[in-house]
Amino acid sequence: MFSQLGVPPPSVLPPGATLDQIIQAVHQHNAQIQSYVTQSATLSGPGWPTLHASIAFQRPRNFRLRAGLSLGGTEMDLGSNNQLFWYWLRRDQPPTVYFCRHDQFSASRIRQALPLDPYWLIEALGTADFDPALPHEGPYPAAGGRLEIRTIRETPEGPAVKITRVDASTALVMEQHVFDAQGRPLANAVIEGYRRDPLSGLYMPSAVQISCPLAQFSMRVDLGNVQVNRAGAVSAELWSMPTYPGSPRMDLGQAGR
Repeated sequence: MFSQLGVPPPSVLPPGATLDQIIQAVHQHNAQIQSYVTQSATLSGPGWPTLHASIAFQRPRNFRLRAGLSLGGTEMDLGSNNQLFWYWLRRDQPPTVYFCRHDQFSASRIRQALPLDPYWLIEALGTADFDPALPHEGPYPAAGGRLEIRTIRETPEGPAVKITRVDASTALVMEQHVFDAQGRPLANAVIEGYRRDPLSGLYMPSAVQISCPLAQFSMRVDLGNVQVNRAGAVSAELWSMPTYPGSPRMDLGQAGR
């Protein structure tokens, strides 16, 4: 489960850990990850070639993932800042920079095609936490020496459920599963293992399997050599919505209103 590179994660949970102890342990580790960057990530999935990617994150909502073929330029650009998120795919017909404000997403028409908050992708790659404003249930025993916590979130369609499974010893998040109000699976993230960042001493996923069953989409993200909390490692320009020649912008929060 854990990479042979570096020190294995310590045991932080006692046997029979309570819900509060688990939530506190997850928060104590993940809240220390204020930023990270990797230039050696790869994306792979059924029916498309492996893409080389750079990924950067900075709290609270700054995120950027750019991926492409080794000699073919950028194929995909996903990003977020504190106001909005965007995505661009070179092979869209026509290629378009789609964007939406975070505060308009829940009421936008794009939510019918993309029912999941884009912030979920950020959490899936290693910064998941438990919102203190939401109700949590558990822990329940799960396979593989894991503990399961269920979080209820109210949506316009009714209560949705997020299942988080953590290692019963280290409290590292190993799985996240999101279900809509009808119980249909919206998204899954399964972490294959962790690597320790030598300078910060914090642990980041080595690879994550991500799937969105309703969209019939899945991919594996290998994060490569992730650097955590490096001052000056990321530029503020990363958090600006990009411009691509020949690709107009479309506001998904306003489209169809």
